Amino acid sequence: AGSFQEAGVIQQAYSLNFPLHVVPASCAPCPAWSAFSVSSPAIVLETVKQAGAGAEDRPEAVVVRLYEAHGSTVTAWLQTSLPVKKAMLCDLLERPVGWGLSLEKQGLRLSFTPFHVLSVLLVLSC
Repeated sequence: AGSFQEAGVIQQAYSLNFPLHVVPASCAPCPAWSAFSVSSPAIVLETVKQAGAGAEDRPEAVVVRLYEAHGSTVTAWLQTSLPVKKAMLCDLLERPVGWGLSLEKQGLRLSFTPFHVLSVLLVLSC
């Protein structure tokens, strides 16, 4: 019912096309944990991957790609439980662009225009 945004069509499509897989674990209860969260339902966190630097990988960094899916202008917070030392926007070849992003208590503040893709390079504390 309602618009595709209100009906959660994008989330339902991801759930259908990329279902969760159950993996047997020990009997010990595990606390709930999430590596990333985004404050707006209009923003889809599409990719999390190890950062590359030409022919060699950068084990101390990850790239997070997000996009705006509702055709709106929105500011969202990206939060992570990973130990981030530095964050910066990067291009699709994972080269830093512009200045670093400010790490705030709420996470990283990201601004999107309609259907905009952002790539964020996160350098982790080892």
